[in-house]
Amino acid sequence: MPTLIDAPAVITAAGSPPKRIEEYAGRVRTHGAAFSVARMQSPCGWSEPGQRPEFDELSLVLRGELRVEHESGALVVRAGQAVLAQRGEWVRYSTPGPEGAEYLAVCLPAFSPDLVHRDG
Repeated sequence: MPTLIDAPAVITAAGSPPKRIEEYAGRVRTHGAAFSVARMQSPCGWSEPGQRPEFDELSLVLRGELRVEHESGALVVRAGQAVLAQRGEWVRYSTPGPEGAEYLAVCLPAFSPDLVHRDG
């Protein structure tokens, strides 16, 4: 039988200024490790440390712009665009634009602080 997820779990985010993470499926909300789906609401000027995660991450930007730094440069992902970061590659996310960003993040396997491997 399908399971209704009536509300997300709100998770504390890394980085500054604070960003809101609403997990709809994953280790916290549904206790599943196969994948996670979360809505991110990042203010202007938010950034987090670089990371080399053990999961694939698809980020679909709904509003604003998401900046994704990688070992060969950087991408700006705008509303209506998505970016796929493969497990094992170094990335750093930020939202330097004036409106910040709202985006969905899908991770396979599910996001876990133990699997993200953030920089020092």
